[in-house]
Amino acid sequence: MNFIKRVLSTVTGIFVFLGICVVLLVVVGLIFGSSSEEIVRIKPNSVLDLKLDFPIKDYAGKTEFEQYEFLNKDDKNGLFNIIDAINYAATDDKIKGISIDNNFINAGISQTKAIRDALIKFKESGKFITAYADIYTQKDYYLSSIADTIFMNPAGMMEFKGLSSEQLYFKDFQEKTGLKMEVVRFGKYKSAVEPFLENEMSEANREQVEVFLNSIWSEIKSEISQSRGVSTEQLNSIADSLLARNAPLAQKAKLIDKIAYHDEYLAGLKKAAGTEASKRLEMVSIFDYAEYTATNMLSNYSKNKIAVIYAEGEIIYGEGEEGAVGQGVMTRSLQEARQNDKIKAVVLRINSPGGSALASELIWREIELTKKLKPVIVSMGNLAASGGYYIACNADKIIAEPTTITGSIGVFGMLPNGNALAEKIGINAEQVSTNKNSVTYSFFEPLNDAQHDFIKEEIISIYELFTGRVAEGRGMEQDKVKEIAQGRVWTGTDALKIGLVDELGGLDLALKYAAEAAGVSEYNIKELPIYKKDLDKILRQFGLAEAKEDIMKEELGEEAYNLLKQVKTTTQRKGIQLLLPYNVDIK
Repeated sequence: MNFIKRVLSTVTGIFVFLGICVVLLVVVGLIFGSSSEEIVRIKPNSVLDLKLDFPIKDYAGKTEFEQYEFLNKDDKNGLFNIIDAINYAATDDKIKGISIDNNFINAGISQTKAIRDALIKFKESGKFITAYADIYTQKDYYLSSIADTIFMNPAGMMEFKGLSSEQLYFKDFQEKTGLKMEVVRFGKYKSAVEPFLENEMSEANREQVEVFLNSIWSEIKSEISQSRGVSTEQLNSIADSLLARNAPLAQKAKLIDKIAYHDEYLAGLKKAAGTEASKRLEMVSIFDYAEYTATNMLSNYSKNKIAVIYAEGEIIYGEGEEGAVGQGVMTRSLQEARQNDKIKAVVLRINSPGGSALASELIWREIELTKKLKPVIVSMGNLAASGGYYIACNADKIIAEPTTITGSIGVFGMLPNGNALAEKIGINAEQVSTNKNSVTYSFFEPLNDAQHDFIKEEIISIYELFTGRVAEGRGMEQDKVKEIAQGRVWTGTDALKIGLVDELGGLDLALKYAAEAAGVSEYNIKELPIYKKDLDKILRQFGLAEAKEDIMKEELGEEAYNLLKQVKTTTQRKGIQLLLPYNVDIK
């Protein structure tokens, strides 16, 4: 009788378990937005709505759940999906023009420039581009300045004042609180740690910030000048005196064309699109159109492929994920690229401020191995600095945007220290050790001279390795590299002059050189990395896996639950096992 009860209990528990799993999968599906995708249909006389107020990454990312394929994600809202959509719209008879309407673009300067360049090419189709805003931020206006006609609300405002940068300094704050950062650096321009050492900006740092701000502002002014027919000198004068801060002043300064309300703007759009005033204006969002474009571009099949591998975010030691460049996911991507016979070349798209020196070196090595088999071209986005430049320096060719921030060839180490704070609040730390250097670091003790020297020695060693990698990759003498290094930041325009990059341009130019180097005229793009996700791990992070386990134990009892786990584990074992032949459960 007890046996039957136990069997029934186990069977009931299994059904409960399956029910919980179904519920959990539904919850996860909702969390990750796994709903059936609607088919995007484009109607005749449509206008493409270029609203870019969502965070724009170079790469939207591909995510795979190996055991739950319905959760897989392949969004099409990355920078180059947007650019592809603009390019496709130029040839789409259903798209009559583009509207940039109250945009508030959420992208970096180099990303904005890349989209602007795509709009310039779009205009060659003869289709219209119009822009409207209640408020023009400086970046919004830079993008919108390419429009044939620029509208502004009668009560609208414009931000056109030049560029600036603000840095906070924490030296006094550290002394007052007792919480400080122990800093060891190499390179006079390594300004990332300066706020923890000083109360004001050093001359060296001020110099480099002024140089790169002026370089970027010069590029922005030059492009607006070409689009609007206003000299760069006039643009500087407008910025200095804020002569475009409202709609009437902006029109007088020739930065906008018309002052109108939004309903008047929409009426004008209808006319431009060939839509009768009494009928609805057909608008398609850039997000939907990018999905539509990706589907329709699949027909352009070629057996040849160029891998575009995105390194976007801070470089970390480890696997990596969206927004964090780890050597794990980068190694797999580069290995796939060089082992796949259909992939003829690699474009490494970098948008990273750097990070872990070790991870950067490991990625550098994989690029070096790949380069022996296939061409590797680098395309730089908003940032390719420090570790971001480290992983670029050995490529066959480096392409940067004029506004890219790059260089920063320097090294620093930084450790938090709470010794003074601990003393203030009555905490004393005591250490016991077996050897002279057993205690290499303690949050509660300041670094002693020996510890500082060890860290400085490592930093100098990494700096020598870094500058050596740059010298080897760029065909320069290491001493020459050190002259332009010291942690100094450069724009793409200035980096070209000193030999850190080869040419100015975007991803399209990098792809062109990759195809030429590989000797192919037609190709498809394969985007990497593909991020692998472990659903069980994610459930544990949400606390769902523990909840599932607790419910199962409560329903089945501890022993029955453990028995079920053993059966499941046994059925999953395949092949020869190096495994202890029984469970050791010490109580």
